[in-house]
Amino acid sequence: MTDYIDPERAQFDTFKALDRDQPIEMLNLVRFRDVAAYPQDHALADAGLSGAEAYRNYGADTAPIIARLGASIVWRGAFQSVLIGPDGEAWDEIFVARYPTAHAFLDMVTDPDYQRAVVHRRAAVATSRLIRCGSLAPGKSFG
Repeated sequence: MTDYIDPERAQFDTFKALDRDQPIEMLNLVRFRDVAAYPQDHALADAGLSGAEAYRNYGADTAPIIARLGASIVWRGAFQSVLIGPDGEAWDEIFVARYPTAHAFLDMVTDPDYQRAVVHRRAAVATSRLIRCGSLAPGKSFG
């Protein structure tokens, strides 16, 4: 499996080209490394943290930022099984984050405090999916 940790430039450009003035939800699917992989010059490089522990550091450091921007985690779930999709695909963290606008998400990822905190995410994550969604009216049927 390919490691997807940070967006590719073309993906980020596509994200930025979409409407930025509407609320967005970001579906997060995250698989952790067994052992966090911090850069050698980082204070936690030799701490032996698990990916899950490093991701908790990321969460702790970014919580004040997302709160300040008016974002929140609106749903969190525990992976159980894949019914349709590649065999062997499993996720350690699954959640939906809601941002008041795409501007708020972009403000987050460019915030200097976030830039310092993202080292924990990069150390923690083996692979991930981050999928931007817009809200639609709820209904009583598929489609």
